[in-house]
Amino acid sequence: MSYENLLISDREAVRTITVNRPDKLNALNRRTLSELDRAMTEAGRDEKVRVVVLTGSGEKAFVAGADIAEIREQTAVEARAFSAIGQDLMSRIQGSGKPVVAAINGFALGGGMELALSCHLRIASSKARLGLPEIKLGIMPGFGGTQRLLRLVGTTRALEMALTGEPIQAGRAEQLGIVNRVVEPDALEPTVGELAGQLAKAAPEAVRGILQAVNQGAESDLQTGLALETARFALCCSTEDMKEGTSAFLEKRTPTFRGR
Repeated sequence: MSYENLLISDREAVRTITVNRPDKLNALNRRTLSELDRAMTEAGRDEKVRVVVLTGSGEKAFVAGADIAEIREQTAVEARAFSAIGQDLMSRIQGSGKPVVAAINGFALGGGMELALSCHLRIASSKARLGLPEIKLGIMPGFGGTQRLLRLVGTTRALEMALTGEPIQAGRAEQLGIVNRVVEPDALEPTVGELAGQLAKAAPEAVRGILQAVNQGAESDLQTGLALETARFALCCSTEDMKEGTSAFLEKRTPTFRGR
């Protein structure tokens, strides 16, 4: 299906979704949020896709935020609905059974940082800047930023970023655990491509189990998390991929996982 504000490309089992509004620094308006939701749904249903990469077009921005011109005209009722749309999308991304990697090529501010936070892994260009500047507009994060950032960096750091609205450099974001890795701009695409390719070769059921166990375990008590891990481990052991993986290990060869 065609998109107005997204570019979709496939390379083997990796699908790259690029927010393509460079004249607006890839800001998230309602249409873009809707298209991202549809694109994630399609990627989830496509059995050939094992990994999704999210990035932004141009050299300046990953996603520089939500569309301020659109927000400015909203009533409180409309703003509540807009927030719900954004939160639903971010939850869909975080809850994906396939790894989603953010390639942060530039500014990731406001809704852009919230989009990055919803991804499972985040690789940033050294030129990237990340922040939640909504307070400078008289508003606050509405796409889950307060909650996901809190869970990553703790109360003190989350409050500092949200209350000051000041963006941080990519290196600082790595120190805080917001991004996994920082690379030079020309190394971003190959680094993300290598990581995505590695993830795409993993056994899909094991990947789904890890994503669910970590995501749900982070919100649960230890015993609930352990029970989920046990259930997902048992499910992995019922697959052909488990037999292939263990056989390959014993035979000292590289396994080929087929998702069965």
